[in-house]
Amino acid sequence: MALLIAGVLLWTLAHLFKRWFPHARAQLGSAGRGIIAIAIVASLVLMIVGYGHAQGDVLWVAGGNWLLVSHGLSLFALYLMAASAGKTWITSKVAHPQLTAVKSWSVGHLLINGDVQSLILFGGLLAWAALSVAVINRQDGKPSPVVTVNALNEVVTAVAAMLAFGVIAFIHIALGYTVYLP
Repeated sequence: MALLIAGVLLWTLAHLFKRWFPHARAQLGSAGRGIIAIAIVASLVLMIVGYGHAQGDVLWVAGGNWLLVSHGLSLFALYLMAASAGKTWITSKVAHPQLTAVKSWSVGHLLINGDVQSLILFGGLLAWAALSVAVINRQDGKPSPVVTVNALNEVVTAVAAMLAFGVIAFIHIALGYTVYLP
């Protein structure tokens, strides 16, 4: 469990380092990018290995239809991630699409994973994303993006999200995780 907690904390620190410690980040100069990148990769390794080895109590068990809700939230998260790159209609409505995607993905996973290690991983990333939005909005003000809607971008974004969902579902099945209703 310690590896998992360390991974979530390192992820949070690495992503918020520039905003929490701007002077220290400025002193690192261009080398800071590499250091932060290494910290993020290390945090991912810690989270993956830590989650795989962690064993904790089950705090809740989700009912059957919650899996469909989880899939919907995960698909929405993938759509938001794709939309943030493609500058689609939704990016004019959602101020921080990538962080909103992490929140949607986290909530979806928390609904169906009621064990302690899932609470630490998905709850920790949900807390990081919410904290990040609050910090960014406080420091920079809430953004109001202007996006020109392009039908082709909308279709490409939706298709990309569905394809990514299919690939991720396949990977989950290969790893032995349930992605369908029994």
